[in-house]
Amino acid sequence: MDLVNAFVTLANFVIIPAMAYGSQLALGALGVTLIYGILRFSNFAHGDTMAFGAMVTVLVTWLFQSWGLSLGVLPTALIALPFGILACMGLLLATDRVVYRFYREQKAKPVILVIVSLGVTFVMNGIVRFIIGPDDQNFLDGERFIISARTFREMTGLDEGLAIKTTQGITVVTAVIVVALLFWFLNRTRTGKSMRAYSDNEDLALLSGINPERVVAITWMIVAALATIAGVLYGLDKSFKPFTYFQLLLPIFASAIVGGLGNPLGAIAGGFLIAFSEVTVTYAWKKVLTYFLPESMAPSSLVQLMSTDYKLAVSFMILIVVLLFKPTGIFKGKAV
Repeated sequence: MDLVNAFVTLANFVIIPAMAYGSQLALGALGVTLIYGILRFSNFAHGDTMAFGAMVTVLVTWLFQSWGLSLGVLPTALIALPFGILACMGLLLATDRVVYRFYREQKAKPVILVIVSLGVTFVMNGIVRFIIGPDDQNFLDGERFIISARTFREMTGLDEGLAIKTTQGITVVTAVIVVALLFWFLNRTRTGKSMRAYSDNEDLALLSGINPERVVAITWMIVAALATIAGVLYGLDKSFKPFTYFQLLLPIFASAIVGGLGNPLGAIAGGFLIAFSEVTVTYAWKKVLTYFLPESMAPSSLVQLMSTDYKLAVSFMILIVVLLFKPTGIFKGKAV
């Protein structure tokens, strides 16, 4: 029975939160890796792109809530999400036309585009803060739990309860659907194949009659959808605060680089690797070890390798190790 209680505790505080967080990072990293693979630069504005898409979704959610629109047990944000995606698409297409296209036509080096994207980051961040403010914003409604800890204890008779939040379930299911659709699009459709051809060899793709501006526009639209979905899922699961999305840049880039920059499959694997590493290293293992070990050997301290305040340091350390020993990442993407 102690082993079952230990496993339930582990699932409650490590496995399920890491699965949800990993899904959010994977979606974010997919956007970064698409930009790097097709447009050939590291987009530092991706975190604030997520914040913008999520902000529009939050505002539309509040509007729907004021009208009395809802999805019952599910968050109203799900019906506001398409509006956030469309607004984010408009912003990215406008940004590309006004900013990035000039540097693309000048054949600017990738490092120039990285610096430009930093400037775009500050502009986007300022827009989001000006419109919605810098503080935490709550937009979650509907049923909070798929199963609560109390219900689980009553059902099983165990000492430990398993709580699965609705947002965690929605996050994992949505991530699976979005990833499946993205891989279908890239591998099965003519446009997706054009994007892959452009990524593999730009000159050969142009000789084949592929329209580069069309590929660029579609890439930005897909990235807008991925960024908005990732941003909204993170906001629902944690909370919406503009600056948090800027901080997410490190684990998202770490996920993309660890998996293999430019490789979509690597972005997904990297997202879950970073998420499980962060959660595992910052979790206090005292309760789990107390169930596993004899009473005489039960730990008196929290048995926490690092404080949750240093969660981002875990991503940074993994990133440094990968860049030093395997710069192409697990799935052999493009070297950084």
